Amino acid sequence: LQTRLQAGQGYGNTLKCVLTVYRNESLTGFFKGMSFPLASIGIYSSVVFGVFSSTQRFLSQLRHGDPAAAPSLGDMTLASLVVGVISVGIGTPVELVKTRLQMQTQPYTKANIKQNSTAPGSSVYRGSIHCFRTILQKEGIPGIYRGNVAMLLRDVPGYCAYFVPYAMFCDWITPHGSIAPNPFTIWMAGGVAGAVSWAVCTPMDVVKSRLQADGVYSKQYKGTIDCILQSYQNEGLKVFFRGLLVNTIRGFPSSAAMFLGYELCLRAMKGWQSETNP
Repeated sequence: LQTRLQAGQGYGNTLKCVLTVYRNESLTGFFKGMSFPLASIGIYSSVVFGVFSSTQRFLSQLRHGDPAAAPSLGDMTLASLVVGVISVGIGTPVELVKTRLQMQTQPYTKANIKQNSTAPGSSVYRGSIHCFRTILQKEGIPGIYRGNVAMLLRDVPGYCAYFVPYAMFCDWITPHGSIAPNPFTIWMAGGVAGAVSWAVCTPMDVVKSRLQADGVYSKQYKGTIDCILQSYQNEGLKVFFRGLLVNTIRGFPSSAAMFLGYELCLRAMKGWQSETNP
């Protein structure tokens, strides 16, 4: 829904988008382009959390001489910035394939610059692998990383608004005297962090979605700045908040589950390590 609301035409609001997708594509329309993200989410999340933790430990070692020292707000912010930069290298091709698969049935108007040989509204890609291979053959490596600047501008502040609020909210709602936050605290803090992060990310997420969807049938945008200017000139400031509701609603449960799973797995592995090496 988020991609179609941001880069599509004629969907209006979230409810109309749901009804339109279901009427035209049935239930399968809601799961288009998900095989690539599902196959890569484990690697992607491992890199994100691993880089964040490693950077924090490195900064604590550098500043305090102890990698286990509590990180400062500045350390968490810097670690989040590093995560945002590195995540783009992995995330951009995955996001591109997902967006292209979801938008290939989107009807385009004749005003949308020149059309490719494939008729708008018909399927261009047969699946995730075919989509990736086709983009690579026709557009090369730059094509696979289309929208990477917009994604960088989305993820760098986005991860700052992800990890920092999580840590702050955990500290805030953890009872005094507790060694570590309980599972409910982790779940709630992760959900709040996810909602806040996606609220911050949405304007550049709109730009990223439009740049990556641009190329299924047409070439409308020359780059990130051109996409921002054209979107603003044609639809006003409100265009950059398309999909905000969907993003924040989705962000809460997905991030809550992500942080809870990460923290519980970390505790379990630390427990096994202490039993193995007492």
